[in-house]
Amino acid sequence: MPADPLHRAGTPKRSTTSQPPSGSGASAIEVRRSSRRRRTVSAYREGDRTVVLIPARMSEAEEQRWVTVMLDKLAAQESKRVLGDDELAERAERLSAQYFDGRARPASVRWVTNQNTRWGSCTPSEGSIRLSHRLQGMPEYVVDYVLVHELAHLLVPGHGPRFWRLLEAYPRTERARGYLEGVVAAERLPHVPGARGE
Repeated sequence: MPADPLHRAGTPKRSTTSQPPSGSGASAIEVRRSSRRRRTVSAYREGDRTVVLIPARMSEAEEQRWVTVMLDKLAAQESKRVLGDDELAERAERLSAQYFDGRARPASVRWVTNQNTRWGSCTPSEGSIRLSHRLQGMPEYVVDYVLVHELAHLLVPGHGPRFWRLLEAYPRTERARGYLEGVVAAERLPHVPGARGE
C-alpha cells in the first residue's frame, strides 16, 4: 500500500478499521487520525475499503458523526456518475459473487427507458435484467438493491419466502426499499405552483 502523504514518518496516528453502517457502499471503513490535521476531514475509496482522514484530537462521537457524513458525501458523488450498460453488467456480476456465490448469471443487464412503473424487471428464461433509467442518479446502494433483487429472480422466479430469504443477504435492503418508497410517495404529492425552481 502506498504511503499516506498526510502521515510522515514519526507522526503519531491511530488507524481503526470497522464494518460500515447500513447504506454505505464499501465493505470496510478505515479511520486514520493525524496530529498534523487540525480541522479538515476527508475520505476516499481504496478498493472495497473507505478511508476517512480526521484530526487526532476528535472524540469517538465526532469520529462516528464524521464517518457517516463522509460516507454520505462519497455516495452522493458516486451516484452522479451514470453507469453504462457494460458497467452495470460488471456490477451485477460482482453483486452475484458477493451475495449469491456467483450462482446468478445474467445473460444481459441494461438500462431501459420504457419502465415507468417498475424499478427493474427480469426474464429468467432469457437471463435478461432491465433497470429503469429512473434509477440513474440515485444512491449506489439503491441501484445495487434493485440489481440484487433482479439477480435473485434468476434463482427464484417468484416473490415467495425463498426469494425473500435470498434478499436477506443484502444488508441495505430495508434502507433501499424505504428510499424507493419515498421517491414514489414524493411523486404522488400535489404540484405546488410557484415552488422554487419554476
